[in-house]
Amino acid sequence: MTEHAVRLTAAVTHEDELYVARCLEAEVTSQGATIEEALDNLREALELYFEDEPIPAIHDVITAPVQVRVA
Repeated sequence: MTEHAVRLTAAVTHEDELYVARCLEAEVTSQGATIEEALDNLREALELYFEDEPIPAIHDVITAPVQVRVA
């Protein structure tokens, strides 16, 4: 099997004492004590995930803050 790089998008949030990294194109999440560690762990989790799953069609992701009103 030939290896190639795929560019995906991650969203990182700070939850309690950990950083949580979520891939926006695949249902994969990881965490770490630092942002870099969370992203490294996400990279590893994605590589394992794509051993068994097809790579999704990749589209440009536009990220934007959204403000909502809640009661």
